[in-house]
Amino acid sequence: MSNFEQFHFDFYQSNYTIDDQEEGYNSYGSNENLCGNRKSQTGEQPPASGFAPSEMLLSSQSYTGQILQPTYSPSTLSYLSYTDGFDEEPPLLEELGINFEHIWQKTLTVLNPMKPADGSIMNETDLTGPMVFCLALGATLLLAGKVHFGYVYGLSAIGCLAMHALLNLMSIPGVSHGCVASVLGYCLLPMVILSSSAVVFSLQGILGTLLALLIIGWCSLSASKIFTSALAMEGQQLLIAYPCALLYGLFALLTVF
Repeated sequence: MSNFEQFHFDFYQSNYTIDDQEEGYNSYGSNENLCGNRKSQTGEQPPASGFAPSEMLLSSQSYTGQILQPTYSPSTLSYLSYTDGFDEEPPLLEELGINFEHIWQKTLTVLNPMKPADGSIMNETDLTGPMVFCLALGATLLLAGKVHFGYVYGLSAIGCLAMHALLNLMSIPGVSHGCVASVLGYCLLPMVILSSSAVVFSLQGILGTLLALLIIGWCSLSASKIFTSALAMEGQQLLIAYPCALLYGLFALLTVF
């Protein structure tokens, strides 16, 4: 038991004395007196801004705008001009060079060889329609049992390069590769009609030969008409139609045989 009492005494042993308690009490009282003095000093002063918010005490800037016509800061004007810039941007398809209205007009121009062509539209570099017509030609040939996708694209590339060199020699302003590829690709549409006919019946006969000749003349006439209107080559349509007929004759041979 003596050990337990010694442990109990050591555990609760403290250096805290009565003098320290009295000293803390006196300091606490002095703090209360100091706070009371401060409260009395502040209470004696009249509350100048007791009911007014701090924002109203600041110097307010004069308003220079008019009713229903607010003024904007330079940062606000820059933000408004930045947001209005999105409305002035063209659509995404036009930025990519895809204009469905122009595609439809070019298609109608090819389908009607007697219709005058618009040179401003035909001089554009539009490869959306040519790619679609080349794929359609290859797909219809595939339906007829002929896998000629490589021949279609190979003949198209060689024909575009040859016609580009020939037109640059014949025309004064010159022409770009994209314009030549666009015109020749659009004028491939009648050849798609011929390949679609090959799916229904065989073209190896008199009827097929006459139909192929008609389609070749149709394609070459449309291409030469567009080239003469776009490059201002009046009186040279027959000279341009001859190499075009040779090119489309190769596509007709792929379709018939």
